[in-house]
Amino acid sequence: MSTYRAAQVTEPNGTFELVERQLPEPGFGHVRIAVEACGVCHSDAAFVSAGLPGVSFPEVPGHEIAGRIEALGDGVQERGWQEGDPVAVGWFGGSCGHCKPCRQGDFIVCRNLKVPGWTYDGGFAEKVIAPVDALARIPGTVSAIDAGPMACAGVTVFNGLRRSSARPGDLVAVLGLGGLGHLGVQYAVAMGFETVAIARGPEKAAFAKQLGAHHYIDSTSGASVAQALQSLGGANAVLATAGNSEAITATVDGLAPRGELVAIGADTAPLGISPAQLLMNALIVRGHPSGTAQDVEDTMAFSALHGIRPITETVPLDRANEAYQKMLAGKARFRMVLTVGS
Repeated sequence: MSTYRAAQVTEPNGTFELVERQLPEPGFGHVRIAVEACGVCHSDAAFVSAGLPGVSFPEVPGHEIAGRIEALGDGVQERGWQEGDPVAVGWFGGSCGHCKPCRQGDFIVCRNLKVPGWTYDGGFAEKVIAPVDALARIPGTVSAIDAGPMACAGVTVFNGLRRSSARPGDLVAVLGLGGLGHLGVQYAVAMGFETVAIARGPEKAAFAKQLGAHHYIDSTSGASVAQALQSLGGANAVLATAGNSEAITATVDGLAPRGELVAIGADTAPLGISPAQLLMNALIVRGHPSGTAQDVEDTMAFSALHGIRPITETVPLDRANEAYQKMLAGKARFRMVLTVGS
């Protein structure tokens, strides 16, 4: 029986170990992917720490997967997929197809959403079995190393911006210049927004301008972030990529009338927003999840068209623990990616 290697933890917050597993065959409606690269996302920590219900051990995380189809289950070829096709699988790892959101066509909020590394083994491995509805085709000009992070980080900020109420020419602020924010600024500029980058420290101003931002606000300067946004005319949308509720809250009064706060940075602390803040200017606050496989394809196509790529640091699969710890400590610039196959 053929085998493959996977990086797993056997207990909550355990150390990753590389193990040999028997090679599985894809069932009906599934494919086996030969993984070439897998991004290390901060959300992986929720699985490794058993911070979400239903996580079981041994745990193989990884939901920023890029590789090639190497085996087809029954019912897949009829849907247009072939062995050798380059594909990505992100946070959206498949839907149930029968819950109310699915029946309404809103698959990303499926009540039984499948997420690699949570509901089935993820991409910290040489092979992954994934359902066909999770597959996003990778354009020929996008590498696996870039495609992996785009399947989660990329699609999240891309969708958050294109589904906001902002229109080309509007003032849009991106809070945070990390793994999500550095992509958010690039997408905002390419979409035609007057783009404001908000981050901590004056030293990040040059990087923000390098990404294309038209303005930079240093949130540590002592001045009010909200006042700085209002001095620019008020933001029609704020894309909050920083996972810090206090920092997100500080942007709300910087919104223009009918402006929208789009929260994609995860934090468990409550936002400090009062109804009075929202009422007079008819402000909107909403959370935004990732995106379907089609959304991932849209993200990669847009990125290819505009030359947008994530800034990545690569390490081989056998150093998964090192990559994970570096991500966890916030020392990655900007997306850690495990390189798995050629």
